[in-house]
Amino acid sequence: MNLKQTPQTEDDFNRARNKAFFNEIQHLLNPEEVSLISLNDIKHLIKPSAETYIGMQVIPVDKIVGSEGRYNDFDNRFFPKKSHLKVRWQRIDDAAINNIILPPIKVYEISGLYFVRDGNHRVSVAKSRGTEFIDAEVVSLQSEIKLKNPKNYHDIIHQIITYEKRCFYGETGFGDVTDFWCLDFTTPGKYDLIYNHIMTHKYFINMDKKEEISMDEAILSWFNTVYLPVIHFLEDKKVMRKFPHRTVSDLYVYILKYWHELKEKFGDIPFETAVQEFTIKHKVPLRKKIANYFNRIILRKALNNNINDD
Repeated sequence: MNLKQTPQTEDDFNRARNKAFFNEIQHLLNPEEVSLISLNDIKHLIKPSAETYIGMQVIPVDKIVGSEGRYNDFDNRFFPKKSHLKVRWQRIDDAAINNIILPPIKVYEISGLYFVRDGNHRVSVAKSRGTEFIDAEVVSLQSEIKLKNPKNYHDIIHQIITYEKRCFYGETGFGDVTDFWCLDFTTPGKYDLIYNHIMTHKYFINMDKKEEISMDEAILSWFNTVYLPVIHFLEDKKVMRKFPHRTVSDLYVYILKYWHELKEKFGDIPFETAVQEFTIKHKVPLRKKIANYFNRIILRKALNNNINDD
């Protein structure tokens, strides 16, 4: 098989490399938004229950969203970020131009998405050329969560949180019991924590009762006597102003955990003291806020100048 570099393949690579470069420039302040998704990061979030060999399949290229080991070499659209990828990339591009059939890629499937085990360059070329389908040897990682085409890792996190909220509300009836539908979080796994909080609250209530209270009663009691007082305190003290990218439910979980840690170390600590200490420890420094503000202005001007030059 005589795969080679040609002027056309060099143009194709440079075009793809430039797209990756401008993608990075446009997201300079939030580089994670254009990072290729790591399979290990997704496995950590979703925790697949089993692994099944599926075999040979024809899979949609647009469902390939990440990589097992080469996620630093390509951006979130599989455009090449590194110059050392050029030789191999061009050879595969030459094969595509000349309709030469290459071995199937190898992928993991999880939640309806695919992550490359072997064949990252082939996927990059396929995406650059607008190829719709590709032959792949598939191993499936089992999970109940189904994900739609994500733009990046944060998009997957958002989809997982949405799934977890739907399950929590559906299985507990939390919204119907409390008429509160805004129990929202910015990180996965928090609805399980809330469920454990409610069950612990239910356990302590039942210690003083002859008949066990229902789950609905436990939810309502926890909501009115534990959750809401904390939330109202945080709102009264305007704590949320110091954490603009978090929800009030985030702060409920973080601060209660921090309060518990303080009590284990120092004994009885007032909740207000825990809130003050947490705020001091975790708030974004003013100098960092100012630096981020001016960095955004500089980046915006640079992008506008680049557009005007074109």
